[in-house]
Amino acid sequence: MPGKPKRILVKGNEAICRGAVAAGCQCYFGYPITPQNDIPEYLSKVMPKLGRVFVQAESEIAAANMLLGAAACGVRAMTSSSSPGISLKQEAISYMAGSQLPAVIVNMSRGGPGLGDIGPSQGDYYQAVKGGGHGDYRQLVLAPGTVQEAYDLVIKAFDLAFAYRNPVMVLGDAIIAQMMEPVAVREVEAPPASEDLGWNLMGKGSRPPRVLKSLYLEDSALAGHNALLREKYASMEKEVLYESFMVNDAELIVVAFGSIGRIAKSTVRGLREKGHKVGLLRPITLFPFPSAVLGALAEQRKLFLTIEHNLGQMVDDVRLAVRKHADSFFYGHLPGNLPTPDDFEQPILQVMGVAR
Repeated sequence: MPGKPKRILVKGNEAICRGAVAAGCQCYFGYPITPQNDIPEYLSKVMPKLGRVFVQAESEIAAANMLLGAAACGVRAMTSSSSPGISLKQEAISYMAGSQLPAVIVNMSRGGPGLGDIGPSQGDYYQAVKGGGHGDYRQLVLAPGTVQEAYDLVIKAFDLAFAYRNPVMVLGDAIIAQMMEPVAVREVEAPPASEDLGWNLMGKGSRPPRVLKSLYLEDSALAGHNALLREKYASMEKEVLYESFMVNDAELIVVAFGSIGRIAKSTVRGLREKGHKVGLLRPITLFPFPSAVLGALAEQRKLFLTIEHNLGQMVDDVRLAVRKHADSFFYGHLPGNLPTPDDFEQPILQVMGVAR
């Protein structure tokens, strides 16, 4: 029987770890980088006590390929890193997507480009959502806006990874990583009952051999494989998650994800108290993106303002979603500065002024 939830005060990084343990993660492979270092530190203590595997690899590349190996065996496994480290993992992520392997990747992103700084940023949106590695592939991307969501979405990430046999990324940032909040957690549970693992490479016995690969050299074989993947990615549309806040009568809808969505919600609440009809749409799944929801709102001739902690990335997807009836203004809070609700008030009011 599942343990009764209890509330504890934890940082976002620890919530990620506790969610992974509760989801039955059997193997963790990582390498240190700020601001996610609490994750390998916590799991290095907890996983061995539970009879599970913790490996600090010699590099991010090695950690990602260890994840690939565990995934091929049908094992619930995870890696984590932050922006530059995720870049090094991209080749293996592409291989996992091409081989249809279930794996969870956590990115607690930091400022960039390059080494940037160790503060928060949303500059990894393109990399996460568009497939940062080579070739045509997609991974499901979940973006928590609270520490509770960080816990819950890691558990969901494992379930989605095995449901679709596909990599799933949890995209947070330094704010979510280091923020402390009360979280309702479950007691440590036994690993879940085995999913359909008729594809994995664990043991052979008398059955025919199994092959997991992303290399297709036969005539038209790769085209057929990509057609199969395309159908799978389209089927992920039913997994769309989002938060809708005061949008029904809103003249302007702010679209923001993750920690920025949380901050923007405070701005929206404050402007409502001042009589301004503002709402918020916060995508929780960045892929699949809530395009249909935004499109329906655009039909109502509402204004849109996309707010991001970058130079402008998700705004492209917002504009695609609303393009038949509207456009989206954009405000980018530059990485390297920590935003507050006050920072978003003037950009919102300026766009509302354009409508008058």
